[in-house]
Amino acid sequence: MRFMTRRSTSRLLPALLAATCLVVLVAAHAEAQNVPAPPDVGAPPSDAEKSPSGLASKVVTPGTGTTHPTTSNSVRVRYTGWTTDGNMFDSSGSYPSMFRVEGLIKGFTEGLQLMVVGEKRRLWIPEPLAYRGERDPFGMLVFDVELVGIY
Repeated sequence: MRFMTRRSTSRLLPALLAATCLVVLVAAHAEAQNVPAPPDVGAPPSDAEKSPSGLASKVVTPGTGTTHPTTSNSVRVRYTGWTTDGNMFDSSGSYPSMFRVEGLIKGFTEGLQLMVVGEKRRLWIPEPLAYRGERDPFGMLVFDVELVGIY
């Protein structure tokens, strides 16, 4: 006895694919919601590098690459962002995200250009280099960033 025809199977396949994608996205989001803030989230430590713009950063894990991204590049990164009180507000989760370097907040753009592939760096981005008080989250933002690729 046949329960499904080829026609009904062809209708079911896109729905199953969409449901599978949704499950993966929900799982990645749930995982990202459980990232604890680093102990130095409140302020950059004394050994953090500080740029003239006010960005502070510290290499958490050195990279293996030799090339730094420029504003004309796109990058693939894993990242998590917190406010200085330890509340996580954004994360790529397990899967890297792809961005154009020039299309990000100023502090993230500046920090990426300091990095090489494979590097993990913590960025303390002051409000003038973040959302400039124009929208949430306000104040200094802290990001852990892993540079996965430059394109």
